[in-house]
Amino acid sequence: MAKKDEFKKQDENLENVNEALNTTSEWIEQHSTIITWVIAAIAVVVLGVIAINNYIIRPNRLAASNEIAKAVVYFGEGNWQKALEGDDAECIGFVAIADEYNRYQQGRLAALYAGICYYKQGEYDEAANYLKRFKANDAMVYPAASQLLGDAYVQGDELDKAAKAFETAAKSGNELIAPMSLKKLGFVQMELGNKAAANKAFQAIKSDYPASQEAQDIDKYIELTK
Repeated sequence: MAKKDEFKKQDENLENVNEALNTTSEWIEQHSTIITWVIAAIAVVVLGVIAINNYIIRPNRLAASNEIAKAVVYFGEGNWQKALEGDDAECIGFVAIADEYNRYQQGRLAALYAGICYYKQGEYDEAANYLKRFKANDAMVYPAASQLLGDAYVQGDELDKAAKAFETAAKSGNELIAPMSLKKLGFVQMELGNKAAANKAFQAIKSDYPASQEAQDIDKYIELTK
């Protein structure tokens, strides 16, 4: 008896499934025009994305990379001005690249280069303006850029902003950059009169990076912030 009830239940389930399928089929037939238009619209969007990627994004990225390569030559020579502004011939310079291709990673990389060039020239406000435009998810370049941004803010006497930049660099956990940034952060906090925050930064060097160069004399700074 139990088996008959089970089979009957299965039959009822099948009937429900068939009924649902029939209902769905009827709905599709009734709305076939709408469905066709929806599918067509989706296809247009997909094709549009592919076209944008193939005919706009890729060429722009390639063009930006080529322009950066030209400016890097002047950067390597220490010719900061030409690296920034170009040479009125083939190189347009990092500033133009950063502005023209700001939606692409190449444009953000150009902003980093521009920030370094301005820093080298002692133009710290301009350096900060470009350095803060650089974003990346790597464990070395972005922390280094954040640390340099902090240095630029220090030179411009914007210590609160410098502290935030050094904190960002320290959070990277990079074995080289993090202890350096923590020490700079400690010095900035001391300058701001925030002894507790300075002590915390110095203590982090001692506990988290004991083998670092910054840790060698850290005890004397910890004593100064007690």
